[in-house]
Amino acid sequence: MTTEKQIEANKENAKLGGVKTEEGKAISRYNAIKHGILCEDILIKGEDENSLIELGKKMRAELKPETEIELLLVDRIIASTWRLKRALKGESEMIECDIKGLFGSNKNFGEALSYDFANYDSYGKFVRYETSLERSIYKALHELQRLQATRQGEKLPLPVAIDVDISKE
Repeated sequence: MTTEKQIEANKENAKLGGVKTEEGKAISRYNAIKHGILCEDILIKGEDENSLIELGKKMRAELKPETEIELLLVDRIIASTWRLKRALKGESEMIECDIKGLFGSNKNFGEALSYDFANYDSYGKFVRYETSLERSIYKALHELQRLQATRQGEKLPLPVAIDVDISKE
């Protein structure tokens, strides 16, 4: 249990600490994102941490988030972009593996693809995963653009939902 004396001491200490300069504030605003993006869910063994950090810096510089929600959306874009790059590398490795075959029987790409479709549908699953990542990137990007435009005083129309009915009635 925190005593009244400790609470008062904490309040006094809080008045003294913290970032004072504009430069320091500009740097510290990204601390949570910088540390959160490097969790194991994003960076896996064998991946280059510096490449991920550089991607994050470039994305933040280009997208210029100013609020916490904008930072969250940029973080989502960075994470999904990183995963998409990983997926594309994996696709290339998957194709190489399928062409070589499990027992060294060289197949052409069409034969490997045909065999996979008939037995596993790994490529179909991969395309769905890739599509999901791309959708995540675009969804976050569009919401970020809407928030930034609204913050800058632009009046935007509400998002439109379209109901499609393909019945013959």
